[in-house]
Amino acid sequence: GGLIDTACGFAAATVAGNVTASQFSVRCLRPAVAGAFRVTGRVVKAGKRQVFASAELGDWDDENGEPFAAGDAVLVPIPE
Repeated sequence: GGLIDTACGFAAATVAGNVTASQFSVRCLRPAVAGAFRVTGRVVKAGKRQVFASAELGDWDDENGEPFAAGDAVLVPIPE
């Protein structure tokens, strides 16, 4: 869950600067057994007040495999 939250946060930060999560959810899809993990995050939609992002957690050595977990987050930009 922490890796998915972090990946969503970094993805959102690329379009909105400093952000904080207001909500996030994780769906565990299968047991996470791997030597190293790969997490990918992307921005689904960026608005002025909210940024919607998603992420998937998988095995580092298996780029085409099924993810272990997936999640979504709603992030809020922090004014500087």
